[in-house]
Amino acid sequence: MDALVLSRVQFAFTVGFHILWPAFTIGIASFVALLSFLTWRTGDPTYRALMRFWIRIFALGFGMGVITGIVLGYQIGTNWSGFSRSVSNVLGPFFMYEVLSAFFLEAGFIGIVLFGEKRVGPGLHFFACLMVATGTLISASWILASNSWMQTPAGYTVDKDGIFHVSDWAAAFFNPSYPYRLMHMICASYLTGSFVVAGVSAYHLWRGTHVKASRVAFSMAMWACLVLAPLQAVLGDAHGRNTLVHQPTKVAAMEGLWSTGRAVPSLIFAWPDMSEERNLYEIAVPIKGFASLYLTHSWDGEVQGLKAVPASDRPYAPFVFFAFRIMVGIALLLIALAFTGAFLRWRGRLFTTRWFQFACMAATPLGFVAIVAGWTVTETGRQPFVVYGHLRTADAVTVQPVGAVLSSLILFFVVYNLLLLAFFWYSARIAMRGPDPLADETPNAVRPGLEQAGPALVGAPAYARALAPGE
Repeated sequence: MDALVLSRVQFAFTVGFHILWPAFTIGIASFVALLSFLTWRTGDPTYRALMRFWIRIFALGFGMGVITGIVLGYQIGTNWSGFSRSVSNVLGPFFMYEVLSAFFLEAGFIGIVLFGEKRVGPGLHFFACLMVATGTLISASWILASNSWMQTPAGYTVDKDGIFHVSDWAAAFFNPSYPYRLMHMICASYLTGSFVVAGVSAYHLWRGTHVKASRVAFSMAMWACLVLAPLQAVLGDAHGRNTLVHQPTKVAAMEGLWSTGRAVPSLIFAWPDMSEERNLYEIAVPIKGFASLYLTHSWDGEVQGLKAVPASDRPYAPFVFFAFRIMVGIALLLIALAFTGAFLRWRGRLFTTRWFQFACMAATPLGFVAIVAGWTVTETGRQPFVVYGHLRTADAVTVQPVGAVLSSLILFFVVYNLLLLAFFWYSARIAMRGPDPLADETPNAVRPGLEQAGPALVGAPAYARALAPGE
């Protein structure tokens, strides 16, 4: 493993770790803002308890995002000096505007969100929550514009030294893949946050604790999932069609397609063999032209294969192929859960079906897995280029001793996993403790079947009242 491979592994690990936290905070920040608005307009203590509870969890994720995001800027300078030299005229301003317009906005109001509720009043507190939520969206827009420009560069010129210069700022920002990537990522973040809320709420419903507040949060989350999960499928389809136009080689790797053709079959499983230029162990959907249908919206649509470009210009197909299937498989599962929740709501059993509560708890991390899988498709699918079609990854890396990169990679791995364990420890304690007890609800209620547990019997009436029909 040379410095190039190790630098790629190191950046993949650190940015893959970092992307989890913006994805989490985008969704939870908007949920907190909604709860703050409902608290302000209704004065309902249930919304207030939920708001304070989710602010605590949001704060942990926000802190993790700040810590792991700062590292990336330094890493670009130390490990990717060729990249910095070539694209700094384009991406440097994008990153600067992200800090000025988004990070400062979040930093300016995060203190009021965390500590100012009782000092500024519910109206101003809602405004602060709204500004933080808006800041997360603005930050995502700048970062995704930067990434999209690397995928589908536009509005630029390149001088004789290989330095990129902006010729049209609007074209560079609103490059061909930016709208699709932005909507796809924002929807993924909201969907991930919704299933986190659903999973934590389902845990308390399953245990019979904080039932009243958990019913409210679970209902809100499942309504959001019912809208967001099918919407994500539609946005993913639009994003895929855009990728087929601008990055057909990436789509070929996603589908494991070697030869250009029409009526392309859809592969459920295969192992793309890069040396033999063919697939091993193929299992295909037994419907002719199924891949052409969802890629081109035509049974006979033409799809370009990997062999259409030289071997040196192809991504490592197995990474792209399997990551794409993980992402799509999780998306289908989340859609199924969302529709199952709608069916149970219609039957009046949304809050009492225990196997569904357990399924929602199990689905809590799936959104994060899907986001990392989608990021893997996006980033490995454009290889061997860091700026698609122009700047190769091998020309972007810093030439440095292998030992230096390896030692820093090991250090990142150790420190980041310690941070992750700390996050799990503190967030799990907060999540399991639940919202602040409401005045009309026993905080230590237990689920049905455990009434024989002695003193815990006092919680049973509150649980029964909370699940009473029509309440």
